[in-house]
Amino acid sequence: MRWRQIGTILGLALLLGTASAGPAPAAGPDPAGGATLVGRAVLPADTFAPGPPSGATIDPSSNTNGRKPPFPSQPVQGFSAVLDAGGGAYWAMADNGFGAQNNSADFLLRVYRIRPAFETASGGAGTVAVEDFIQLRDPDRRIPFPITNGATPERALTGADFDIESVRQDRRGDLWFGDEFGPFLLHTDATGRVLEAPVPLAGVKSPQNPTLAAGEAATLPASRGFEGTALSPDRATLYPSLEGALVGDPDQRRRYIYAFDLATGRYTGERWQYRAEAPGHAIGDLTALDGRRLLIIERDNEQGPAARFKKIFLIDLGETGADGFLVKREVVDLLAIADPARISLPAREGDFGLGDPFTFPFQTIESVLPLGGGRLLVANDNNYPFSAGRNAGRPDDNEIIILQVPALAGVQPDLPRTGAGGTAAPGTAPAAGALLAGALALTLLAAALRPRRI
Repeated sequence: MRWRQIGTILGLALLLGTASAGPAPAAGPDPAGGATLVGRAVLPADTFAPGPPSGATIDPSSNTNGRKPPFPSQPVQGFSAVLDAGGGAYWAMADNGFGAQNNSADFLLRVYRIRPAFETASGGAGTVAVEDFIQLRDPDRRIPFPITNGATPERALTGADFDIESVRQDRRGDLWFGDEFGPFLLHTDATGRVLEAPVPLAGVKSPQNPTLAAGEAATLPASRGFEGTALSPDRATLYPSLEGALVGDPDQRRRYIYAFDLATGRYTGERWQYRAEAPGHAIGDLTALDGRRLLIIERDNEQGPAARFKKIFLIDLGETGADGFLVKREVVDLLAIADPARISLPAREGDFGLGDPFTFPFQTIESVLPLGGGRLLVANDNNYPFSAGRNAGRPDDNEIIILQVPALAGVQPDLPRTGAGGTAAPGTAPAAGALLAGALALTLLAAALRPRRI
């Protein structure tokens, strides 16, 4: 029986570790030179996964768009990072839950495996299936400060413990999460098991940092920690970025990007400056194109018709201006996307921004994933049940779109074409999701081989 189990696990590893791809969307690029919508899939706002009830401490006076907490289980919401899982599937990381530390103690930190069936110009259901999830947990007590479920054997992590906003996978298959409460880097294995104490950023602490001493002043505002975290194509260096400016910085448009060496587990001391277009703008995500160039989402805090700034820029870590800030080049205006095939239609009564032109008018847009061939996958963080950018009075769905971006054609030499972007070229590195699947299967294999007491 045991060898049959091992054989099943090895077969699963081979199956999950082989990256295959769905058909490429058929719509062509916008002749005007802007981004064109070539695929869209929607996960309804009221999607729940197994788990304990949640939302019990949401302020009853807050606007929940007709939804009445507490909820019966765990909402699948708040996507703040996406990794390619291969074969048309993706890993979508939920953030801390309900937007604050004091109302998210019953929201479990997870990474969900999802499978979008993109609607394209040639058809498609436009739906998203939720297949599985990874639960973050600390059974080995690596975290040195109190956590919500600290008295339980598994010590499942919650949104009151960390506000995870980004995730990347290293060469070994381990996961690294960028957190805002510290800000910390949180290191787990492929199954979500914490491997070491959270890694702090020297000299930077938010008001939620558990190591903040009595009378010690925070150096970073709340909810302005590590939002985007890029990973170099060789999987050797992380580039975590602060969402907002440091307290007391005379230039409140300055956002810092750091370098963290995964081999040594230390920050390298390198630091770059990115200048936002306005002090109130936030960084939504940071993703590598190749060894030097990164994509960065910059956004305002508005939604629906009030949204004015939701853009993706290209930066080069080797190119700074005379002012010392990274040079930025706009590649996508998410409020002005061509939809000549009318993929986004039909609209529900009250929907905003569907049709041609198509807009992505959400308060928080926190996931961008290069697919190769000038295509980008972009997803919103729907802040369930609070945000209502698509339709006033209705909680936002999780929308996942694929854009054809002429400005990126020919500038992604280090990336395989995976997922909905096409088939991986021969000889390219495996997608992050393939490594994750393989690492997960090997972890299960090790568990199967471990001696048991009878």
